[in-house]
Amino acid sequence: MDTMRKVAALDEGGYVSVIEDRIPDPGPGEILIKVHASLVSPGTELGGARSKRLTGSQPGGRKRAFGYSNAGAVIATGDGVDRFEIGQRVACMGGGYAQHATHARVPINLSVPIPDKVSYQEAAFNHLAATALHAVQRGRVQICENVVIFGLGLVGQLSCQIAKIAGAHVMAVDRLPMRLEKASANGADCVVNVDEQDPVEVAKEFTRGYGMDCGIICFGGDGSAAFEQIYQMLKRAPDTHHMGRITIVGGAHIAHGFAASLGNVDVLSAARTGPGYHDESYERGVDYPPVFVEWSTQRNLEEVLRFIEEGKLDVRSLITHEYPLEQAGEGCDKLILTPEQTLGVVFRPN
Repeated sequence: MDTMRKVAALDEGGYVSVIEDRIPDPGPGEILIKVHASLVSPGTELGGARSKRLTGSQPGGRKRAFGYSNAGAVIATGDGVDRFEIGQRVACMGGGYAQHATHARVPINLSVPIPDKVSYQEAAFNHLAATALHAVQRGRVQICENVVIFGLGLVGQLSCQIAKIAGAHVMAVDRLPMRLEKASANGADCVVNVDEQDPVEVAKEFTRGYGMDCGIICFGGDGSAAFEQIYQMLKRAPDTHHMGRITIVGGAHIAHGFAASLGNVDVLSAARTGPGYHDESYERGVDYPPVFVEWSTQRNLEEVLRFIEEGKLDVRSLITHEYPLEQAGEGCDKLILTPEQTLGVVFRPN
């Protein structure tokens, strides 16, 4: 058996290369997988690198392995693992675990079996798809409601599709034409280029005067303008107060008044993939009682793979580029330097 692995690493200048280190042994409640595909999260993984590049940084400094969403086959199990078998195909998630690598060690509750009809490349979307599912769940989206999604990166694209699965009427907002085209092709009822149209005015016609029930912000940075636009789109009661929900899943910073300045609007934060992620006991097999925590991280992972298997969630159309792991630097450069052309980047380690 191999003793060394290859893994993508990000240096202090914001540049990506491939290094070698020892293949980790699975600990109690963990599995070791041979990775067949991993997906880059452009915002979370490369947002800092993009900022450094803009300041003229150069390659160099300490390198750290990164990545948090991959898929592969089990090649070893740690103590206490009885739910996974050697050779079983699995989708895995988690920072520090599901890396862009040839091999990865992952806790069992951050891993789920891959359905037969789902490819490794599709299964590698598990983390971001579960994040989008949790955001829609937090927004309490219901059938026939009007929902607007701001920011059409991968989480925004997936949120649009999942809101459609829930039966909502979906309006999608971004400024990059390629992202708008993909959202439209995947079922968004209305797409708005914020540089060309006023989304508040479009929303009046789109909702037939009823107003939006929910808005979801799926990007990082300053989200105050998007928050204000969603607020203006929401339903308005006869007493002049706005009503509805605004869910924030991206790492956005919001400056807005509350109480009378916001009306009776629920502002919700959607943290990652749902309950369990970053609870070490849960990650390694101590489940929460499902009667109290129905939509745990692992349950959400299972559900998004089921949507993919049933053809309800189209992630393959979001893949714009695939690279061998050895070309991880080139793939990340595409995401950082040409976001108008690049969306889903998958690495193939084997």
